[in-house]
Amino acid sequence: MSTARAAMPNAATSTAPWYRHRWPWLLMLGPAIVVAAGVWTLWVAIDSDDGLVADDYYKRGLAINRVLERVERARALGLVAIVDVASDGAASVALTGAPGVALPTVVRLSVMHPTRAGLDRTTDLVRGPRGAYVGRIEPVPAGRWRVAVETTDWRLPAAESTGELRSVRLDAGTGATASVGSRP
Repeated sequence: MSTARAAMPNAATSTAPWYRHRWPWLLMLGPAIVVAAGVWTLWVAIDSDDGLVADDYYKRGLAINRVLERVERARALGLVAIVDVASDGAASVALTGAPGVALPTVVRLSVMHPTRAGLDRTTDLVRGPRGAYVGRIEPVPAGRWRVAVETTDWRLPAAESTGELRSVRLDAGTGATASVGSRP
């Protein structure tokens, strides 16, 4: 029996330093992966803005009543708009209202991303000689967008467009909005 013991190497008498063995490295690998993942997660959290969170949610909630009043005003005026946005950013709005309604000289066009406020685009369009409101907006890539036309007195309900944004119809009279001509 003494010869069998002598043939087996004893781990306690090994002369190799600890870093030459694989077990300490395997045991340190788990915590090292967790630390690296934590640093990466912290970087992603700091670098990306969460557009869904609003700091002034209470004020926005109170402002909903004012927006609804402006939508009702657009409904009373019988406003309908056809919004055309070209791929280069040229925008036009053909606005019609009930007979006798005085149309404004400037309207605001808003193209909003449903989840990322940083991608929203807004511009003022001026009434041209042919009656259509024209202007330029930052080019809008294909995707999901909400389109709205408004002034300080009224606001047409926003319509959603998917795909390439070309032509969107906003109708305050029916309360329904329909996308026309957007390609998926």
